[in-house]
Amino acid sequence: MKGHPPAVLWFTGLSGTGKTTLAIALEQRLIRLGMHTMVLDGDSLRGGLNADLDFSAHSRSLAVTRTGQICQLLTDAGLIVIVALISPFARDRHAVRSSMHNVRFLEVYLDTPLSVCEYRDPKGLYQKARRGEIVEFTGIDSPYEPPASADLVLQTHVTPLDECVNQLITLLRLHTLLPPD
Repeated sequence: MKGHPPAVLWFTGLSGTGKTTLAIALEQRLIRLGMHTMVLDGDSLRGGLNADLDFSAHSRSLAVTRTGQICQLLTDAGLIVIVALISPFARDRHAVRSSMHNVRFLEVYLDTPLSVCEYRDPKGLYQKARRGEIVEFTGIDSPYEPPASADLVLQTHVTPLDECVNQLITLLRLHTLLPPD
């Protein structure tokens, strides 16, 4: 019905890697290509659906589970869903991947050093975590588990945004989610 298969592109990485920026840039490119998309961003979800959650490991896992359920609904509607969510635990990301029935799930790891993320720190979260105002903050006093076998790894601190989007478009074409160029 939409002219393309549904899919989930799950961007994972520390706060400040550029997940949301990249998700929005990819969505804009996909819309220009006639694709039907939806971006699910951790910050916007935290303002509504996940407003009751803190930064604890349990809350992080619950946020991933809820986001996965939304992905299932949106892919049932035929959309390409782009998720920008820290999702620090490998088991949670794996559980979401496993729950996607007949839907392509592509995990994209934004591999950016903590020092770069702290330098960018657009919301001041790292500073608050370093001062103890936020506890269990991923990358400071709570772990981040990088994907063991991501479908794509992007180093946003050295690769320009347009090139990251181009690599994502190539990935989508390799998985026959977009027509050939």
